Amino acid sequence: MKVGFIGLGSMGSAMASNLVAAGHAVTVWNRSEAAVEPLVALGAKPAKTPDRAVLGDAVCSMLANDQAVRAVFLDGGLLDAMDPGMVHVNHATISVALAQELAEAHAARGIDYVAAPVFGRPDAAAVAKLNIVAAGLPAAIEKVRPLLEAMGTKIWPMGEDPVRANVVKIAGNFMLASAIETMAEASALTRAYGVGAAEFLEVMTSTLFAAPAYQGYGKLIAEQRFSPAGFAMPLGLKDVGLALSAGEGKRVPLPFAGVLRDGFLDALAHGGEDLDWSALALVAARRAHLDDDAG
Repeated sequence: MKVGFIGLGSMGSAMASNLVAAGHAVTVWNRSEAAVEPLVALGAKPAKTPDRAVLGDAVCSMLANDQAVRAVFLDGGLLDAMDPGMVHVNHATISVALAQELAEAHAARGIDYVAAPVFGRPDAAAVAKLNIVAAGLPAAIEKVRPLLEAMGTKIWPMGEDPVRANVVKIAGNFMLASAIETMAEASALTRAYGVGAAEFLEVMTSTLFAAPAYQGYGKLIAEQRFSPAGFAMPLGLKDVGLALSAGEGKRVPLPFAGVLRDGFLDALAHGGEDLDWSALALVAARRAHLDDDAG
């Protein structure tokens, strides 16, 4: 397929590289041109402006947040540059409000829209092992299925309403953040009694919590390996904020989301801007006055 890819951060770059490897004709655009060069070396075509990346069968985008998606596709006029019949596959984690607005804006222009947020860190994206949650018109999803299959290990259909895919992603990330916070607090408790985080988490993630999320983030916490960030602290704060906003929209209380929000704010207030969100463990340790004991 002839496909554009917009947004070449750590996730987008890995995903676009898999499209190139699968034999698709990929045109890439990113605000920072430095991110484009490695993709060009793999065989992608560079676009000097985003409108040059929306001239094929489909365009995939992996932008950081609501503001970036709005700036490029709505305020930047990119939707108006797209031909009717194209499919826009949006992989970004965005608010349910923007998801609804985008669906309506695409429909008004005759452009198919598929919300396809992903579960997986950059290392999973690099080896095409993402889980992709997809919602949109069945024909549109089928048209871009070869692209999704090139980037992920499984596609999880969520119906026609794009909001459904986005709220699944928001709720899933809320669960991940909750798991991190639980391990952070529990590790602080055991450390206060002389049981190190690595010792404790090895038991938990090998028995009661032998699941990928606990094992992966438990290892990062045990090893105090918070840099480089696979998922940076500001993104964690953003996603918890999306959960709170979605809950408010339907009058769904999320009391623990408020605890998480304050934890992320605490981390950022103490200079954690560039750390992985698993560094919530540092916040729990600091609250317990365990800062000087790596444990």
